[in-house]
Amino acid sequence: QVQLVESGGGLVQAGGSLRLSCAASGRTFSSYGMGWFRQAPGKEREFVAAISWSGGSTYYEDSVKGRFTISRDNAKNTVYLQMNSLKPEDTAVYYCGAKSGSLYSFRELAGIRYWGQGTQVTVSS
Repeated sequence: QVQLVESGGGLVQAGGSLRLSCAASGRTFSSYGMGWFRQAPGKEREFVAAISWSGGSTYYEDSVKGRFTISRDNAKNTVYLQMNSLKPEDTAVYYCGAKSGSLYSFRELAGIRYWGQGTQVTVSS
């Protein structure tokens, strides 16, 4: 069993930065790939980024490439999402999720085994 708790969301102006954290409980954290997802009002939840269990491989949705960076610290049972050059269209509730399998498979949200409760990110223009 893995429990996930996100933090670090908030209100930021366009062009600003935020770093989200996802703290995990459970001994098996390091055996799972981890992903970040977001859901804007009135829209479906979508994939943002994923990282392998070792941290050696990452995968990003096209709209965040070059602006967002996913990383993890298995000693701290935490995964991060550094978000730079934020845009109003990045406004959403951000969730972390855990699953096994390929990084590309994180696009299939139905396969996510564990979810956090989400943290709100609001980018003002």
